[in-house]
Amino acid sequence: MKLLFDNLSARVSKDTTKAYSTSFSLGIYFLHNRLRKAIYAIYGFVRVADEIVDSFEGYDQEHLLAKFKSDTYEAIESRISVNPILNSFQEAVHEYNLNPKLIETFLTSMEMDLKKVEYTPEKYQEYILGSAEVVGLMCLHVFIEGNMKLYHELEYYAMKLGAAFQKVNFLRDLKEDYHTLGRSYFPNVDMTNFTGKEKKEIEQEIEEDFVLALCGIRKLPPSSKGGVYLAYVYYRSLFNKIKKLPAQRVMQERIRINNGKKMQLMLNSLVECKMRMV
Repeated sequence: MKLLFDNLSARVSKDTTKAYSTSFSLGIYFLHNRLRKAIYAIYGFVRVADEIVDSFEGYDQEHLLAKFKSDTYEAIESRISVNPILNSFQEAVHEYNLNPKLIETFLTSMEMDLKKVEYTPEKYQEYILGSAEVVGLMCLHVFIEGNMKLYHELEYYAMKLGAAFQKVNFLRDLKEDYHTLGRSYFPNVDMTNFTGKEKKEIEQEIEEDFVLALCGIRKLPPSSKGGVYLAYVYYRSLFNKIKKLPAQRVMQERIRINNGKKMQLMLNSLVECKMRMV
């Protein structure tokens, strides 16, 4: 009978991913079928933790995150949880031997979002590591399917891809992060006077991350390369759109890629993979 609940848990993680991110959902769809469930599970886990610290205003967010953290470790130890998201996540943890340190580092970064943090370069790197780079490494555990030699070869590149995605998110979400949540992640940047020079410096950092990340994507197994490359292409396109805009406009609105453009990017990336251009 537990199989029925496990299947339900997997559907909840999948539905959570689809509800929150059409771009990642498309990327996951183009992974090999055997990999999708675990990636949905990882995304669902990350998404719920992020929602606690971002969206549950008016509730005791610190208590909710602490409970989620405790329930996560209990689910992993017991190999079951009545929380469908955690039940599917613990299954992925055990099936793909996810490093517990990655989970701990991620949850620590979520705890940082509950406090007013003055982001120095060191704190910024700590947050990027926990909120994005280790998530890339969790997914890499799935993509390499037990080949730890390949994992260590691609580890650095997976971290760079996660960092690039997160920094693009920071630029995309400047308005909400600063005006609604009162956060400013970029160190030594005055968000009351965000300048074009500062924006270009951030973009140069992201550009370097993207270049390195693509080197790693090219070395991924065929079972995961297409899906990861699609996510890369989507974020690259979003980044290119942001680069063309003045700093003050980025501070005033959330920049998006419309669904029609996403479909075009999807088709182009599939052709490139089929023709072995990646």
